[in-house]
Amino acid sequence: MSYIQFDKNQLINLEYSLDKEIIRSNRAGSYGSVTIIGCNTRKYHGLLVSPLEKFAGEKHVLLSSLDVTIIEKEKEFNLGVRKYEGDNISPKGHKYVRDFEAETIARTTYRVGSIVLVRESLLVEKEEQILIKFSLLESQESIKIRFRPFLAFRNAHTLSKSNLYVNTKVKDVTNGVASRMYENFPELFMQFSRKPEYVHVPDWYYNVEYMKEMERGYAYKEDLFVPGYFELSMKAGESVIFSAGTKEAATPSLKKKYDNELSSRVPRTSFYHCLVNSAQQFIVRNEGKTEVIAGFPWFGTWGRDTFIALPGLTIAIRDRESFLAVADTMVKKLQHGLFPNMGSDDDPAFNSVDAPLWFIWALQQFHIYDPEFDIWKKYGKNIKHILTHFREGTLFNIHMQENGLVHAGADFKALTWMDAVVYDVPVTQRNGNPVEISALWYNGIRFALELAEVAGDKKFMGDWENVPALIEESFAPTFWYPEGGYLADCITDGKQDLAVRPNQVIAAAMKYSPLSAEMKKSILDVVERELLTPKGLRTLSPKNPVYKGIYYGKQERRDEAYHQGTVWPWLLEHFCEAYLEIHKQSGLSLVKKLYYGFEEDMNENGIGSISEIYDGDPPHEGKGAISQAWSVSALLRIRRMIKNYSVHE
Repeated sequence: MSYIQFDKNQLINLEYSLDKEIIRSNRAGSYGSVTIIGCNTRKYHGLLVSPLEKFAGEKHVLLSSLDVTIIEKEKEFNLGVRKYEGDNISPKGHKYVRDFEAETIARTTYRVGSIVLVRESLLVEKEEQILIKFSLLESQESIKIRFRPFLAFRNAHTLSKSNLYVNTKVKDVTNGVASRMYENFPELFMQFSRKPEYVHVPDWYYNVEYMKEMERGYAYKEDLFVPGYFELSMKAGESVIFSAGTKEAATPSLKKKYDNELSSRVPRTSFYHCLVNSAQQFIVRNEGKTEVIAGFPWFGTWGRDTFIALPGLTIAIRDRESFLAVADTMVKKLQHGLFPNMGSDDDPAFNSVDAPLWFIWALQQFHIYDPEFDIWKKYGKNIKHILTHFREGTLFNIHMQENGLVHAGADFKALTWMDAVVYDVPVTQRNGNPVEISALWYNGIRFALELAEVAGDKKFMGDWENVPALIEESFAPTFWYPEGGYLADCITDGKQDLAVRPNQVIAAAMKYSPLSAEMKKSILDVVERELLTPKGLRTLSPKNPVYKGIYYGKQERRDEAYHQGTVWPWLLEHFCEAYLEIHKQSGLSLVKKLYYGFEEDMNENGIGSISEIYDGDPPHEGKGAISQAWSVSALLRIRRMIKNYSVHE
């Protein structure tokens, strides 16, 4: 029996199926995503969504969907599913679905009368190519199957509309055709493992609707282009493989290629295997670079997210090579003591005060994992670069104050991870001294001094050895709120922001923390009481009058809730680390409960992965991106904590 299971009787119920999505990516940066019923509900859905270098590496939907029609004795049964205006579903292929599995790859079983057809799909690991295998398991006689590709050829963030500029022509290739809808786009090669008949009938399908985009307040209607259709005959026991990719495929070897790709997949036979499988999908290797995709389906590479997620995505599953490859890629982007938080390599945005400090923290986690590796020799110059720029001052008024704490702030800029902006104004304006920034700063300096001492770098030690004591003298008097027993979230113009937020947990979780054990315990008690939920930590206490417990509506409304009550799973790893440090083995029961509480999510939202965020109010429904790197990473690190503390039981 499969680990990931769905109610077979409910699959044809669209209310059940349309909220469950599959996301699969590969090392080339492509992904495929669709609901388990085969209906696209987002503009980001598609069978082949690939980064295009001619468009700054941004992802583009090439093949939106592939309709399959079974033709038996002149009767046609279209297995496709699309939504049009007025809740009009056409065709209604979902009514033929009898089973869906996702243990290794997506596998859908259709039944039409006495005919049973199985559809299985996988992305080729290192190419912009999808392979879909169709197997006719049962049929009393030979049948004809028609394949109709729906093309978009547009940026994943936009929508396609019918136009007169589309190239409606195709060129013949082995066992198929190649289509290039517009100039500057690559050709899309659509081929089969055996020769089909191709009928060229170019046409547009108008006003396809994406319900998730409508819910999110975005444009949601699209026109899709169909150049024609393929037909071939099949009889029971036969299989055929369809390939769509940006390079021409060697059709005689498609079956071998499919089998080889399938054998390399990690089966999702347990909660842990689901997390490992998901973690590996965020690592992209392309053109000599290794990067972390922050989340699917709409995120790219973000500096902050990369370093927060990196230890969990790599060393927590014993993949040290990927850690080093990502670090080596990212340090090439370091400027002014900062990493690009987003944007392309040609147009980077350095608006993240915490990304460089999380980089040092990530190196610290690697050092704990592999103490023999010479971090200082490899990355010491990068650490020095960051610390020096923070000390002397860099962009966005980031600098060390006389009391040792870090100041960061610029008008209309949100420099910490709480970075939602509505009408050009940060929702959580944290100009001044955000609590986690100075905590990361202190931890980073102490870690650097630890490495420098072993390396015998006396100059660095002489320049920095007095700074930690300066921070220790300032940190608690500046941030501690004795009446509440917790840390202020930010200091602005000398005034404490006393909103109960989760950033203080980061200060308590650092290996080198300027807090006493009593302070840490008090912080954890407050956070457990006001912020902790089964799905992560709330970004604001429900007692606060501006708390928003549900994340929904148009972008402005969602952004207003993003860090004002919405729950984030990634924060749990820091809560659990601090909690276990204080409570030791007696804290394992709570930590295990939190970890295993996410197992139910394997069948929800992004199948086999963890959502970006959850509602602050019960039942804490998953929201945002359906698969988020630092959410998955947090659980893998928590699992490692559980194992480490359990050894001592």
